[in-house]
Order: sequence, then structure tokens, then C-alpha cells
Amino acid sequence: MIPVAFEYFRPQTINEAVGLLSQKEDVKILAGGHSLVPAMKFRLAQPKTIIDISRIADLSYIRETNSQIHIGAMTTHHLLESSDLLRQKCPLLSETAANIGDVQVRNRGSIGGSLAHADPAADWPAAILALEAELLISGPNNQRTIKATEFFVDIMQTALQPNEILTEIRVPVTSKSVAYVKFAQKASGFAIAGVASWIDKSKNSVRVGITGIAAKPYRATAVEQALEGRPLSADAISQAARKAVQGADPLNDMHASSAFRAHLAEVNTRRSLELANSR
Repeated sequence: MIPVAFEYFRPQTINEAVGLLSQKEDVKILAGGHSLVPAMKFRLAQPKTIIDISRIADLSYIRETNSQIHIGAMTTHHLLESSDLLRQKCPLLSETAANIGDVQVRNRGSIGGSLAHADPAADWPAAILALEAELLISGPNNQRTIKATEFFVDIMQTALQPNEILTEIRVPVTSKSVAYVKFAQKASGFAIAGVASWIDKSKNSVRVGITGIAAKPYRATAVEQALEGRPLSADAISQAARKAVQGADPLNDMHASSAFRAHLAEVNTRRSLELANSR
């Protein structure tokens, strides 16, 4: 099907893109296009204006600054997967990127586009939550920073305002005690249950992010609290993993029942923690 007619703009700078957002009505941001374009073709989305930010050079980068890794929102999954810096300093991102879609998706899709779209089955939110990332958002008046735990509001809803753009993701430098484990929907590769774990052995703490289970990704705080300050034995991890859906409301749809999702969350939480702990 052919989309309805729309205005198309391709700004060259972040400020130009933000300015267009403030001037136009019924606007959609085009990043990699893997989600928006199909929705427009099926006329599930009918925006009057498209602002294509894929050519803004200032939005694609990976660099280390003051023990943090700064990542431009338009950095592709492939660049994150293949980055030597990330493999050494924040390997959870490289591992997560390698689990996304297929080669074509990884070469075109971007981390910022995925996060802003907030699909409940996307892979990136689990890693971003486990790493306690900070997200830099640009608006017409200034920039603001928001924690990953506050960014995801509901199914395909984020804390972004209509005139704002997600421009950068900041994550800490970590050890290699990380892991991302998921059970994927076979046709699309989306996560039915994806679990990202980061074990900070220097602080004896654990962080767990889960995607695919509920209407929005979440931190498995009950699991984290069960393991805080404790030796990470196989039994301790297994017991803690049983709390993977505590406080969450598992989805029930054509891909998996709520009971099956709850089971997968427990299994993948255990596997993710065991793998991270072995590294």
C-alpha cells in the first residue's frame, strides 16, 4: 500500500530538526525507518510531516569521556556491534546489538530510533536499563538529561515531548561481567523475553533489565535486591530469578501467553546472570 501524502524535510543539524518540530504539526521523526515506514505503508501512521534525521552527521558517534561512553542517537546497530571501544569498555552493548534482527536491520537501524519508538519487544531497552544509562534530549529551549528508568512510560510511549529529539545515550564503562539472553520471535527476531545483566563485582551489586515481557521494559529490582551483597552462587541466582516478573504485568498475545512469558523471564534471568557471573 502507498502512504498518504506528506511533507518531507531533511535537516542537516540538530537545531534545524528541533526547529522544524516546533513549527510543524502532526510530525514524525524518521531515523532508520524500519518501524515508521511499514506503519505508513499500512496507513497505521499518517503523519502530515516527516523529518528525516538520518543525515545529521553529529548524531552518529561512539566515544569515551570521563569514564562514560557517549553514543549518538543515529549510531547504527552494526557500528555498536563492531565497535572495538565497546567490546573493551561496555561489552553489553556490543552483545545486545548482535542479537538485533538481521544484517539489513543492523546496518540501517539506529539505537536512538529504537529507544524512541519504545516497542515493548525491542532489545535495546533491557541493556540501557541494566547499565543505568542517561539519555540526552534536545528541545527548542535547552537540553535535558533523563535516566533510562524514567524514559519508558508505556507501550510505545516515552518521556519525549512532541518537540524534542533523543540525541545521545550515555553509559558507564563496565567490566566484562555482562550478558544479554533472549527468547526471540522466530520471524521477526523481536524479544519475547530478553534479559540484560550487569554484575559489578567491585561493588558486589547486580543490575537486571528486562524487555518483551510487559507493556514497557523494566528493571527487575526484586531480583537485584535479592542478590545485593550476596555471593552469587547458582542457588542464589536461581532463587532470585523467580522474582523476575515481580511488580510486572506480563503480556498475553499471539506470540506467548502471560504464563509462558513469566516462565521465560525467570529462565532467561537465571541464564543471563549465570553467564555474566562466569565472565
